[in-house]
Amino acid sequence: MGSIQNFVNQMDWDALIRLIISAIACLLCITVHELCHGLAAYRLGDPTAKNAGRLTLNPIKHLDIVGLVMMLVAKVGWAKPVPVNMNYFKNPKRGMALTALAGPLSNFITGFISLALLSLMIHFPLRSLPNTVLSLLVSFLASVTIFSIGMGVFNLIPISPLDGSKIFFSFLPDRIYYGILKYERYVMIVLVLLTFFGFLSRPLSFLINGVLRGYCAALDVPAQLFGVM
Repeated sequence: MGSIQNFVNQMDWDALIRLIISAIACLLCITVHELCHGLAAYRLGDPTAKNAGRLTLNPIKHLDIVGLVMMLVAKVGWAKPVPVNMNYFKNPKRGMALTALAGPLSNFITGFISLALLSLMIHFPLRSLPNTVLSLLVSFLASVTIFSIGMGVFNLIPISPLDGSKIFFSFLPDRIYYGILKYERYVMIVLVLLTFFGFLSRPLSFLINGVLRGYCAALDVPAQLFGVM
């Protein structure tokens, strides 16, 4: 019992709570991102995601452990890709581009909504709630904002298999387009390594901070709250 008590006493509970809040925020961003991919494909005539049970708000269905860890560590990441069958689209390349765009777009919208709620809390404080609860809500909304913007920006990079590549490559000739798709899994390995070792940190931070500053200016939220000047 003594060793257990010592462990409990030495535990950094604040850090643990921040980690849990960040993990929940990540799961929300991931779920929204992949659900919107699936919904876009479904609206365009592809039932593959629906048949695979991916049109759901259950985050476990969309979870990629490596992508989640990268979001927690590097503030950018990914989820388990929603299955898409381009053959169902009337215009396969256009359908794939619209399906790909739905994910990052949903993240930018989610980030804007979460920051709007945070702005309301700043300008119209909920004095009836305990300070601890208010602090947790602020931390959660701030995390959702950061992770949403980070996921949206990262996935718009025009490198296969990220969403940006599906959008950008849709303007290429079919021979080149379908040729690139064959090597997605290998490029993904390189992309993970580049992200993990920080080679993309500076350009991604510049873009994320730029979007965040724009959101903060539009919603009258101090950018300093996020450590952005």
